[in-house]
Amino acid sequence: MSVSNGQLVNGRKLQLPHKAVGIAHHQGALYITSGTALYHYTLTGTLVKNLYEDRSGYGSTVYKCAVSPAGDKIYVTNYAQKKLITMATDGTLISTFTDPEPLVAEGVHATHAGQVLVCGSSSHTVIQVDHEGGKKLATLASQTDGLFYPLSVCYNNISDQIIVGVDADNIIVMDLQ
Repeated sequence: MSVSNGQLVNGRKLQLPHKAVGIAHHQGALYITSGTALYHYTLTGTLVKNLYEDRSGYGSTVYKCAVSPAGDKIYVTNYAQKKLITMATDGTLISTFTDPEPLVAEGVHATHAGQVLVCGSSSHTVIQVDHEGGKKLATLASQTDGLFYPLSVCYNNISDQIIVGVDADNIIVMDLQ
């Protein structure tokens, strides 16, 4: 897809030899997860490298991904094993995070300020993790806030809100105060 005058327009299509489960972009680098692997592509669709692979689960060990604002880290959710994996853009493992709460890591987002947000469908939460991806800093939203089965999350730095896609085909916008 492309954007022109603030509107989505048809763009070129990339034919991939695998599923596209998650996608992130940073300065001409395209990172795509297949459910079991993380690939680095160019915007023209040329495979640069298979960065990471984990076939130990049932197709959701390399689920969704986000890139740090500096472009030096990639955050990957492992839905099957309930963890967040942080790696360098060359695929080198930096950290693995698991939460004592039953966080089934679904969506992940790296904010412009370097914060990492992870939503957990079974825990009904959105948490903030440090930029190294190794430590939980806060629970930003939970079931008591009306959050049920969050699947994706992003942050709007202009309005200071998190936007959460939930399992009931809804999007919830929440103020961070």
